Amino acid sequence: MSYRFGVQLAPSTDDLSGIRELARLADREGLDLLGVQDHPYAGGLADTFSLIATLLADTTQIRIFPDVASLPLRGPGVIAKAAATLDLLSGGRFELGLGAGGYRQAITAFGGPDRTAGQNQVALEEAVEIIRGLWRPGASVRVTGEHYSMAGVHGGPAPAHPIGIWLGSVGPKALAQTGRIADGWAAPIPHYLPYEKWRESQDIIDQAAIEAGRQPSDITRIAQLVGHITDAPGEVVLRGEAPIRASAGQWAEVIAHLATEVGFDSFVYWPEHADAAQLTAWAREVVPAARVLLDKE
Repeated sequence: MSYRFGVQLAPSTDDLSGIRELARLADREGLDLLGVQDHPYAGGLADTFSLIATLLADTTQIRIFPDVASLPLRGPGVIAKAAATLDLLSGGRFELGLGAGGYRQAITAFGGPDRTAGQNQVALEEAVEIIRGLWRPGASVRVTGEHYSMAGVHGGPAPAHPIGIWLGSVGPKALAQTGRIADGWAAPIPHYLPYEKWRESQDIIDQAAIEAGRQPSDITRIAQLVGHITDAPGEVVLRGEAPIRASAGQWAEVIAHLATEVGFDSFVYWPEHADAAQLTAWAREVVPAARVLLDKE
């Protein structure tokens, strides 16, 4: 199996130049993925898609994705056009993390639609159909949905590569939806989905994929890991939402466990304090050590 490793950066307006430098560092260190949070209603955060455009221009190899894009505040037509454009500009290095909308009060306060969790899932399924349709040049996109519709809109442009749609799903119905329609699962951080629920969540995705006639192995599984890389070993307990504060070797063991026992193939580090030292330790110490353990499996 091919494993991928990445890092997440919050789009804080306090240090946009620092974020750009960390993205360039991640690229130079050979990391595979860079996620950027998307919370348009947060006053201290920059627009994620604008920042991603800049980071793609700053880098040459790393793939960048919104982690995850807020569908209710963007809409599928705009998301499809922006995603295809970013992918074309970067030579095929954009992926689409997509969320149904988890902050109802904040979304409605910002002018977005007031939807229940069930309505969000319906809207997300309609959106995925529209987005994929708009990525097919020459197609006439016709979708009549409860929340989103397209009345014969011409598709295009096509992205530079087949963009993955990675859903940030949490509940059983949303996880089953991921198994049915998504290219990947961007597992929410443990604050939203505790570690002990990750294996059963994978099982829900797998079963839904099989029932839909899909191969579960075709669905990317991204573990998002919050914590800090320490010099000395610490106590590691994957329970609840406790951050992982451990040495590089212990981090590697956690990753090997999540790959072999829980079913993840991609690992995105969410440093509690994002700086060059933490990113470098992840890229130069944790990732190589994890690959050695994974090669033994």
